[in-house]
Amino acid sequence: MFDEVEKPFRRRRPLLIATLALAVGLGGVGILRQSGGVSEAQAATAAPEKPKDEKDKQEAALVALAPVEVGAVSAYLVASANLVAEDEVKLVAEAEGRVIELLAEEGAYVQKGQKLVQIDRADAQLAVQKAELGVRNASLAWERTEKMAAEKLVSPQDVDKARYERDVAKHALDEARRRLDKTEVRAPFTGKVTLRSVQNGQTVKPGDALFVLADYDPLVARIFLPEREVLDLKAGQDAQMSLKAREDVRFRGRIQRISPVVDTQSGTVKVTVEALQPPASVRPGAFVTVGLVRETRAAALLVPKPAVIRELSEAFVYVANGDKAKKKAVQTGLEEGDKVEILGGLDKGDKVVTSGQGALKDGASIRVAKS
Repeated sequence: MFDEVEKPFRRRRPLLIATLALAVGLGGVGILRQSGGVSEAQAATAAPEKPKDEKDKQEAALVALAPVEVGAVSAYLVASANLVAEDEVKLVAEAEGRVIELLAEEGAYVQKGQKLVQIDRADAQLAVQKAELGVRNASLAWERTEKMAAEKLVSPQDVDKARYERDVAKHALDEARRRLDKTEVRAPFTGKVTLRSVQNGQTVKPGDALFVLADYDPLVARIFLPEREVLDLKAGQDAQMSLKAREDVRFRGRIQRISPVVDTQSGTVKVTVEALQPPASVRPGAFVTVGLVRETRAAALLVPKPAVIRELSEAFVYVANGDKAKKKAVQTGLEEGDKVEILGGLDKGDKVVTSGQGALKDGASIRVAKS
């Protein structure tokens, strides 16, 4: 029986082997085709190599340029001080009595001669009236003595004594009137009341503080400079002033006067600088920086300060030469604000790199940033 079953199987075995071989061959062809398709897709999506000029453009450094200009530049002596009133006084009582009128408050703007305080004047008025009587009596006595002297009824010494007593009475009247005037406290100049120390109804005596009066036109800064620095300064010379709290608030100044003496302890000279039309934001007492012009050069080559790179004692800039940056050594001079004077190494019209030069080298490619 086994022989009968085995015979048909033997007859089909060659057919099965051929079928398997065919299947394996077809699978291999499919795998090869699939593999070949992936390679072609990758090749199709691969980016083409960029042209050399486009590659260089992408690698060029982005910079900003500024031309070398001709302009004025100055050197300054710099000092700091507070702005104070040119005239500031403390007003005190010169008469004794009770305050019956208080006519000014802190912050009030008063004119020269304006009455600020009235002290009770009753006692002072009585003193004036008494002195007037004394003058009248002394004058009558002197007149009688002169008539008697003409008749040789009195000696010359009696005449002199009568004249003396009359003069003493007149001086007493002047003194009484002066004391009466002192019951009124008036502003010695036009200015602003910055402090009131007296109350209405208060009893004051000579020397008691009443007000502080200040004239803030002009405001001045008193600075102290070494003797050698003031030799070339003169009254009327221009100055620059700025607030320490806000350095963008700047205004003009002028040297009002220079002290004729040198402080023996500090070796400095006091220079008073007047503020000319300061902005409304500038208040008395503000801390300011004062710059006095020491030297001015009217036609200097100037570049923005960021363009100058310093390395130890050397300074250099990058100048645009087409699409390349050329490194040039320069000699610098005066500096003012954001400008630097160039004494050598550049010409008018050269364009210097003001930003982006941090990674530059001599001959590096550059492209200008759009403003």
